[in-house]
Amino acid sequence: MALLRAMPALFLRLQAAALAAVLLAYAGGAAAQSAGTVFTADETGGSISAIDLTSGRVDTRPIAVLPHNVQVTGDGRQVLATGMRADAGDAAHGPKRRKGHAAHHGGGMLVVLDATAAALATVAEIPLGPHPAHVVTDKAGAFAFVTDSAENAVLVVDLAARQVAARIGAGAYPHGLRLSPDGRELYVANMKDASVSVIDVAARAEVARVAVGKSPVQVGFTPDGSRVFVSLHGEARVAAIDTSTRRVVGKAAVGRNPVQVYATPDGRHVYVANQGTAKRPDNTVSVIAADTLQPVATITAGSGAHGVVVSDDGTRAFVSNIVDNSVTAIDTATLQAVNTFKAGRGPNGITYRAPR
Repeated sequence: MALLRAMPALFLRLQAAALAAVLLAYAGGAAAQSAGTVFTADETGGSISAIDLTSGRVDTRPIAVLPHNVQVTGDGRQVLATGMRADAGDAAHGPKRRKGHAAHHGGGMLVVLDATAAALATVAEIPLGPHPAHVVTDKAGAFAFVTDSAENAVLVVDLAARQVAARIGAGAYPHGLRLSPDGRELYVANMKDASVSVIDVAARAEVARVAVGKSPVQVGFTPDGSRVFVSLHGEARVAAIDTSTRRVVGKAAVGRNPVQVYATPDGRHVYVANQGTAKRPDNTVSVIAADTLQPVATITAGSGAHGVVVSDDGTRAFVSNIVDNSVTAIDTATLQAVNTFKAGRGPNGITYRAPR
């Protein structure tokens, strides 16, 4: 009888314990799915924002350039940012020139930041050409590759020597670039050439040029390196290149004025940020199937959706919104926006670092 009298209270305690376990598991799962750090290049604000995805804390630090692009090195220890010096504003990438200042040759810079401490700290400022755009690094983190739109070249930067080691010719107005998964080739979007340059990394030479369509802005590889996707800003489409034949094998319709593209780690989907125009900003992200190029979803992000990156575990996509000064987090399983983080002014380029 005593046992029977104790059963309701025991049942309630077990029920509460089960509920607590479920809530703890949910919280742990959510944290695991959104752990790491997202960095944005805040071009208008002249800063880099570091977003801690676990705590939601945002640390925005001023740097010496108006950063257009940002990239974490492979070991996660450094963050690289490219842009024009703050006293040499650029009409195409950054705000208008300040009164009394003029842009000058060599106004570009690669800023190297130490990302091992709690707060970012500048460790090097490497002079570049007049108009740097995007940056990537090799797998070893020895060299950075930077597009210079004014010189129609890709600059090879020796990060240890802190200087430009070589210049590789590309098409007209090279902008976004990515390194192939095997590290052997760079694909470079040439905005005014309607083409993509293929660069042999070891030879430091352009070995092919692929016609893709109107105003290509950025490229993105599938994890196996078999395809490269190219955002066509002037067509509201994305072109797919077969890397074995170096030919366009199809195009997918996306939103207005697409900018950055990024494939998921499983190679199934490609995320495309649709920025729109200054007068009519777009706020959508198109998701397309990597194999069939068919539409999968259209997700609402923030105004002026520009940069996009996917976490290493594939659970989240992150989109920088230039007009909203924010970053949208997207759950790749549900294809829904699940969080918004504030960033510095005019977040442009974006990169992700897995938990250390």
